[in-house]
Amino acid sequence: MQTNSIRTSLAIAVLAVATLSGCAGMSHRDQSTVGGAAIGGVAGAVLTGGSVGGTLGGAAIGGVIGNQIAK
Repeated sequence: MQTNSIRTSLAIAVLAVATLSGCAGMSHRDQSTVGGAAIGGVAGAVLTGGSVGGTLGGAAIGGVIGNQIAK
C-alpha cells in the first residue's frame, strides 16, 4: 500500500513541475523556489513512505531552500 502512495506522490510532483515549467514569465528565483519545492516534495514522500505530512513538509523546506539559493 505504501508503494501506491509513493507513486501517487511522485506523479503529483511530476505533474506540478510539468504544469509550472510552462511559466516563462517567472523570475529565476521563482523558478528555483518551484524546483526546490518539487524536489523536496518527492524527497519527503520517499523518506516518509508516502505520507502526506512528509510530502508537504519536504515541499515547504525544499521551496525555502530553492528560494534562498537563488538570492
